[in-house]
Amino acid sequence: MPTGYSRGLAYWPLALLALALLLPQLLGMFGFDFYVSFATRIMIMALLASSLNLLVGTGGMVSLGHAAFFGAGAYTVAILAREWGGTPATSALLSWPLAMLVGALLAAFIGAICLRTKGVYFIMSTLAFAQMLFYVFLSLKSYGGDDGMSLTQRSTLPGIDLGADVVFYYVVLALFAVALLLLGRLDRARFGKVLRGIKDNELRMESLGFAVFRFKLVAFILAGAMAGLAGALMGNLNNFVSPNMMHWEQSGVVLVMVILGGLGRLWGGLAGAAAMLLLEEILPNFLPHWQILLGVILLAVVFFAPRGLAGIFRA
Repeated sequence: MPTGYSRGLAYWPLALLALALLLPQLLGMFGFDFYVSFATRIMIMALLASSLNLLVGTGGMVSLGHAAFFGAGAYTVAILAREWGGTPATSALLSWPLAMLVGALLAAFIGAICLRTKGVYFIMSTLAFAQMLFYVFLSLKSYGGDDGMSLTQRSTLPGIDLGADVVFYYVVLALFAVALLLLGRLDRARFGKVLRGIKDNELRMESLGFAVFRFKLVAFILAGAMAGLAGALMGNLNNFVSPNMMHWEQSGVVLVMVILGGLGRLWGGLAGAAAMLLLEEILPNFLPHWQILLGVILLAVVFFAPRGLAGIFRA
């Protein structure tokens, strides 16, 4: 029988949703309109971290190349805006799904090769592919090279002004909510259970007749598509994209978010992204070498909350 504590925990996602819906109005009341964009950034990074959590936390596939799909999605919307600005190609109804498709196709190609390796070899092969893509875009001077490229305007939606920060916030919130619902359904479905089984004992799952490689590849493609969408949203938020979005350090930061938030936890991506970005925003105001304190906090989470921040609130 659920305790009062566990019953109370069942309502906190609704409370969080209510807070998210009211947040722009609350920030506006106190003159903190700038933080609407900051909250949007948190949700975009949470989407990216959640997609990586599907691989690492659920499937046990530790990737250091996830930023490749993130950057590819961002460059998709940027190139469409540069080459076909003012045409239907810049519509979010076309450019964002195309960014997801690019991320998915790239993940299918990379995954088909890297998933044939395991352990440290898988980690290094994903990193190698991401770095190759990073250097490709670094050399594309027609699209800014190492200087990156700007978007003259955000993607368009019929009847919706995505140029308004509050409107864009709600669009990102809706997409993130849909992504969480999808991930939750996948986790409870046969697909998620098989992935967790592969993470725990891959040889046993193979002996039971499961197509292990196929399940892992599908997860890799889904994660790539979600990362591509996150990249498209981040490019729109910043009105700027650069090869640094694909760098392995970006993949490392997202991996830290996943570990901080909670491996295999549905809310782990959001918890990790929010904690990481809030610490990066707050700590520099008090300490010149704030990264040291950030490292101490991360170590504390690893040792005292091994299930991550999201695991603390689980009954």
